[in-house]
Amino acid sequence: RFRTLVESMFYDDSRFYRVLPHFMVQFGLNADPKVSRQWRDKTIEDDPVKVSNLPGYITFAKSNHANSRTTQLFINYVNNSRLDKMDFAPFGEVEDDGMDVVKKIYNCGEKPSQSLTQGSGNRYLDQFFPELSRIVTA
Repeated sequence: RFRTLVESMFYDDSRFYRVLPHFMVQFGLNADPKVSRQWRDKTIEDDPVKVSNLPGYITFAKSNHANSRTTQLFINYVNNSRLDKMDFAPFGEVEDDGMDVVKKIYNCGEKPSQSLTQGSGNRYLDQFFPELSRIVTA
């Protein structure tokens, strides 16, 4: 799924909209709400947890329901191995000094509304949260 999303430029010009320095940083909603809507119901099955949610590991976000992953991702800032038992399966890792960059992502806390972001995309984020860090191209 991640490769498909990257190759389709899904993450281009998207924002990091949830940043909790003692937990993780989350992203994965398209700049255009119409595009995000197309993916909302295209869930993927949960993968078995093969490595732990340690600092620098990237994982698909999901709801409390099984097989609810879609496009949203998070990068672990700290040891979040407690998520392993909740079936959050890391699939990649930020390499080398990449975490130095990740730790510079603007700390917006949980201020942007995910529902408003899903409904209005970057129009909402740029108007009310212009300081958010962004992915230029993935």
